Amino acid sequence: MSVEVLYETKAKATGGRDGVVETLTGSFKTKLTTPKELGGAGGAGNNPEELFASGYAACFIGAMKFVGSQEKIAVPADTSITATVGIGPRSEGGFGLEVALEISVPGMDKAEAEALVAKAHEVCPYSNATRGNIDVKLSIV
Repeated sequence: MSVEVLYETKAKATGGRDGVVETLTGSFKTKLTTPKELGGAGGAGNNPEELFASGYAACFIGAMKFVGSQEKIAVPADTSITATVGIGPRSEGGFGLEVALEISVPGMDKAEAEALVAKAHEVCPYSNATRGNIDVKLSIV
């Protein structure tokens, strides 16, 4: 599979889960803290799962808007997605992720929203990157 790259960005992590991540442009920088559930101190800061959840939710709405533009479907401006990302040990060894996307499309017929979401799941880069690797559950709320 090849990708015609239209945009790329770079981010740097220092110190792992208890360090700092930042974009090389300087537009984003945050302190990382390992959650208590994963053996860390918790407290102020973010973790990679929060960043992944945020990115996936935003990107999926972008995919919905892309599909909507192709099919002349108006995606409501107040469409929102709550992404839940779970991490834990895999039965095969190592660690794995699971994702649940709760998609709110106010004012849209549920069947139309489900069809839009299914098509968005086929074009979203995060969905394509995770397909076959991470269990992703989609629900219209």
